[in-house]
Amino acid sequence: MARGADRRARSGHLAGDARPGAGLLLLVVATPADAIAPLGAEPPGVPVAVVCLGPGEPGETEALGSALAAARERGHRIAGKPYVLDPRDDTEERLLDLFLDLGPTRIGTLDPDPESVAVEGAERKYAVLEPPGRGAAARAALHAARACQERTGRPVYVDCRRAGVEPYAPGEAASRYPRQSRWLNRGADGRLSVHLLSAAGVLRWTETVPGGPDWEGPESLETPPELMPGLTVLQGPDGYVRLFGLRRATDKGDQALEVVTAVQYQSGRPLAPWQSVGNPNAREWERARQLGFPVVTIDAQGTLHVFVRNVGRGISTRRQDRNGHWTGWEHLRGLRIADELAALPGPDGGVHLVARRRDHTRAVHWHYDPVARSWTEDRTVPVRMVPGSLAAAPEAGGVRFRYADTNELCLWRPGAPAPEALGGADGSGAATGAVGATVQGWSCTVLVRPGGDGTSVIGVHADGRPDTGTWWAPGGERSLVAPAVALDAAGRAVVAVLGTDGRPRIMRQREGAEGLDFEPWRAL
Repeated sequence: MARGADRRARSGHLAGDARPGAGLLLLVVATPADAIAPLGAEPPGVPVAVVCLGPGEPGETEALGSALAAARERGHRIAGKPYVLDPRDDTEERLLDLFLDLGPTRIGTLDPDPESVAVEGAERKYAVLEPPGRGAAARAALHAARACQERTGRPVYVDCRRAGVEPYAPGEAASRYPRQSRWLNRGADGRLSVHLLSAAGVLRWTETVPGGPDWEGPESLETPPELMPGLTVLQGPDGYVRLFGLRRATDKGDQALEVVTAVQYQSGRPLAPWQSVGNPNAREWERARQLGFPVVTIDAQGTLHVFVRNVGRGISTRRQDRNGHWTGWEHLRGLRIADELAALPGPDGGVHLVARRRDHTRAVHWHYDPVARSWTEDRTVPVRMVPGSLAAAPEAGGVRFRYADTNELCLWRPGAPAPEALGGADGSGAATGAVGATVQGWSCTVLVRPGGDGTSVIGVHADGRPDTGTWWAPGGERSLVAPAVALDAAGRAVVAVLGTDGRPRIMRQREGAEGLDFEPWRAL
């Protein structure tokens, strides 16, 4: 392997047989063995480079070499030999030097907050279940990625692989923070906006006039420091766009996490100040670092519901009424869950929460009754889902997921005896959609999802009638996050991806066309 000390700072010379191409993925890991699983999960054709903070145990170098050779055979472009940093160097400074030299679009790293367990004894202490160097490598990579983007102005996107996940689980199932979806939204003034989280904060692109075609951006929004690389975007009936994330709350401890949120009231206008929603395990920050990622919805009364997986692998929730008042954290009793939840308003004015059970393909369902102000749990959910595929459906009161036995997309409405099949068994991850697009005179739901070759796939079925059949067609562009879709001011479907070069791209339904016909892709 090439030693980090052997390279000239920002020289542009690589210690291998290939130069990085556009869309470079730079894997930053603690030791060589840690790079094997994320490398195997990448779709073919991705340019990859590897940086290790240490040499690891005997045999790790050889194992990574074999994995890189296999990746080349699958069509990856390997940008040189792996780099191993000198332990005498400042890690973050050395990583920044490499980032500036290689110019990655993506950083792939490990879980900055690996799971830990309580240790018996008089004092409450916790032991991390994996080598602590992995979390340190991830935190150093996050800091260096932010510094690189702030210095160069080029967006960098970060993905962290969850501790303890199956070695060759796909990226959607293995990510510590859910990959963004529903990141394309139409404001009250009719203009579409894109919100994407980069290493240095939230970036926004906005249509200059309703219906386009021109956009302005990217605009860097005011973002809390130490925001972890995940973002939940929710648009309620009021048209406001709400952003939710996890922040490293260094004022409460070097490893503490808390949920934070901000609101965009008008398209193109500054965000309202970010607010802390807190942490249900805030009294024990050593445990609080294991917090799951927030999932949110708004009920018929305009009450905002926030859900997180807590340290005990259960559900914790808070509510904010229309006047901005928050309840305390409430812990829902029931089955232990994975970090995979979907929240949605119900037709009765309440809220449904569906979660995949921990280490299982089965699901559990909770329902909030707004009259009784209480939750009920249902363990008899007729759903078996592929990890990483659960999402709220655009139709009120439904969730989408991939059926565990066939990988086929399905729609399930709480209370229904069985899910409805949507086809689309190729690919992985969730599907999102928009309701109300006009196709050949019919009001239709347009769906987008990742396909088997990594490119986006577009589907359509009659609104509220997936049983009549869903038709799928290739979209032709890969996306670093889940593809998104929304309707513009003219009611046309607009599909968006984050291209492998780090630039958002959209294609808009062709006006007056027969069928679901789109204009060419356009980079923003």
